[in-house]
Amino acid sequence: MNNNNIPTPYYIVYEDKIVRNLQLLKRVEEEADVKIIMAFKANSLWKTFPIIKRYFTSSTASSLNEMRLSLDYLGHDVHAYCPVYTDATFPQFLAGCSHITFNSIAQFEHFKPAIDRWNVSHPDSPVSAGLRVNPHCSVIETDIYNPCVPGSRFGESASALSAGLPEGIEGLHFHALCESDSHDLAKVLEALKQQYGHLLPNIKWLNMGGGHLMTRKGYDIEFLISLMRQLHEEYPGMKIIMEPGSAFTWQTGDLVTEVLDVVEDAGIKTAIIDASFACHMPDCLEMPYKPAIAEAFPEGDNDDLRVKDTHAGDRERHTYRLGGNSCLSGDFVGDWDFDHPLQPGERLTLLDMNHYTTVKTNMFNGIQHPSIWLQPSTGQPIKLREFTYEDYRDRMS
Repeated sequence: MNNNNIPTPYYIVYEDKIVRNLQLLKRVEEEADVKIIMAFKANSLWKTFPIIKRYFTSSTASSLNEMRLSLDYLGHDVHAYCPVYTDATFPQFLAGCSHITFNSIAQFEHFKPAIDRWNVSHPDSPVSAGLRVNPHCSVIETDIYNPCVPGSRFGESASALSAGLPEGIEGLHFHALCESDSHDLAKVLEALKQQYGHLLPNIKWLNMGGGHLMTRKGYDIEFLISLMRQLHEEYPGMKIIMEPGSAFTWQTGDLVTEVLDVVEDAGIKTAIIDASFACHMPDCLEMPYKPAIAEAFPEGDNDDLRVKDTHAGDRERHTYRLGGNSCLSGDFVGDWDFDHPLQPGERLTLLDMNHYTTVKTNMFNGIQHPSIWLQPSTGQPIKLREFTYEDYRDRMS
């Protein structure tokens, strides 16, 4: 099948690009002697999990649904973290997880009797309890993604643990990064040692959360490996866990759309496409960020721009916003420069639309979801999912 025959809009993910990322992550796991687990909050396209299972089978879950998805399609080593657990759901977490991290001492103390009973009755599959801490080291510019912002609801402060960890806590967890580099991690680790260093020699594991964008161009892999080796030397009995989200599927998929109309107001030209930023790419509005478009002039440092030649800067530029097809006034992002006036019927390829994209989609306005396709390393694209009216109807009850 020629991709031009696939009706727009559609997401397409590429097996060879996923494998490229997985191979790099596996190298880090082996050379740095760390355990890398997949964070479903960044990507839950379970029909691509057979590719991931060749390299990784452990996951982190922030809900029962994510836990069940791993048990069904990825693997049975599930590490759970939720800001709060409930009496109704906690027994299911106990039955499905190997590690459970609590956000507060109060939550741990509430559920400790249940953990103790489980571990006595299931000696072959005990659950290891952990506690989230807040190193109060902010390396993230966007507050909505910053778990260390003042007033954060995430993790216990060092002052609450000055006398040590509660009995039964075996590990510590922190999450302080977002699409960050290994040098940012070094800053956070230094803050962690200053505040919680008295606890580190006595724990079995340290989960350093997500935000480690190892597969991004320019990420300092060698520094990360040396940093982890140094950490092992300082705390030889401590296992290190990392749960990157974006890194697994960074630059592994696109969203292909079609221009349906071009409108102009106050000198601003908007190409209205058959997809919606609000519905299909909400992270673009939330973060916010502007995705690269393959057919547009390149901007900045992007290692997946594919179409412009080296003389592109000498050609005439035509500037457009892209407008989504919902009724939300703010459903637009811009501006991009093209080498020709856009016309209805043209296809535009929005790059890097796999991580933190499909997991955040919604059905506002009842707008039809893009279909989802997989491009295998060889052969024709395979349709993974096509959405229907019934998907919208059933979700709305």
